[in-house]
Amino acid sequence: MGVPGPFPSFAGAPDGPVMGREEVDRALAKLAAEHEAIESSLLALQDHAGRRLLEGAELTGVTKSRWSTTEQAISLLWSYFDAYTEALTRAREVRSRHRWPTQDELAELTELLCGTAITLPSSATLGGSPLLSEELGLDRLVDRMNRWYAEAIDVIVSADAVWSALPARIDMLSAELHRTRSLAHSVGVRPGEHPSGDDLEQITAELTALRAEVVSDPLAFWKPASGSSAPGGGSPDTERYDRSARALEDVRREIEAVLDVRQDAERRLMRLRDVLSRADRTLAEARQARGEVLAKIAASEVPAVSGPPTALHEQLVAAADYRRRSQWHRLSPLLESLEQRADDELLRARESLTAVTAPLAVRAELRGRLDAYRAKVARHGMARDPFLVERYDVARRMLWSAPCDLRAAEQAVLRYQQAAAEALVPRQTGPAGQGIEGGTE
Repeated sequence: MGVPGPFPSFAGAPDGPVMGREEVDRALAKLAAEHEAIESSLLALQDHAGRRLLEGAELTGVTKSRWSTTEQAISLLWSYFDAYTEALTRAREVRSRHRWPTQDELAELTELLCGTAITLPSSATLGGSPLLSEELGLDRLVDRMNRWYAEAIDVIVSADAVWSALPARIDMLSAELHRTRSLAHSVGVRPGEHPSGDDLEQITAELTALRAEVVSDPLAFWKPASGSSAPGGGSPDTERYDRSARALEDVRREIEAVLDVRQDAERRLMRLRDVLSRADRTLAEARQARGEVLAKIAASEVPAVSGPPTALHEQLVAAADYRRRSQWHRLSPLLESLEQRADDELLRARESLTAVTAPLAVRAELRGRLDAYRAKVARHGMARDPFLVERYDVARRMLWSAPCDLRAAEQAVLRYQQAAAEALVPRQTGPAGQGIEGGTE
């Protein structure tokens, strides 16, 4: 609810010691307008929803302390306004005696309007005055009322802004928390059984405490605007609320992940079984290939092949058991771990097979190279060359014998390649520049 601004200050003091008739009339007209503005502001302050809430609330902390002072200020504001009204009434009564006031009446009016003829109760608790009463002029009276009004409206508007913003948001978040807890329980996410269940309990406790603190001490959750002196300048401090909202969002995402697991668990379990089965077959193939390599290849270091991933198979059995028991909160993290480790295991099995069969691949490459050069020699009509036939037979016996010495066989293939290359180089006949003629030895 909006409240009018501060009270206007009185600025009708005359230059001379005694005011003239026209000066008095202008001052009285100004005072009447000020009186109306002050009354409107005080009535608006009295009717402000934030003030009524503060009066009816069980306050604590900084709000209790500041509202205690503010209540006194509001009470004094009305006392000061009554004194202001009384002074204005007296001045009007003196002025109404004669159309042309006498000199004594002008002197009395000057004292009422510009002097310190207003006696007021002490404001020791607000201003630190040790006096039981004090005398003020209208200008100082309005200045003091302005200051107290600003302080009072600052407390009321700030508290009302916090109450208008935070409790409603906390209630909405609490409703979302209630829905999330119900969903969490349906998938087995409970306190003591799953970290997210514990998080939900902590968020619940925090929101309950936060709401109670906001209701009883709203000013503790108010951040004044830096560099602003306007009453009510600032915004509610939502840091604790925002932290709880982020925590609840994290839990909600975790619950959604668990729900996804429930909906897709069988497909993921089947894929895991398939991946581990392929890894087992690949390892079995690698073990078989290793025996073949050791039998067929001599002087070669063949890496050992590990056994099947027993631990992964046991965890896969546990995952299937979690699914049967609908323990989705336990199944969710286990599936994520198993999927990554199963893929790693299949990759490791393939790498093992590749490493084990590398000597056989080298032998196959050497055989292919030897046959390719023999075919090339045959195309040039040199297949029956005794030297090349001898070199070929040596290399072939090495490559097709068991166990095969890969190093010696590779050297034999290289010797055959060199001999073939030399035999295929055409001879130069006749004087230089007369031409090139191919031939055989």
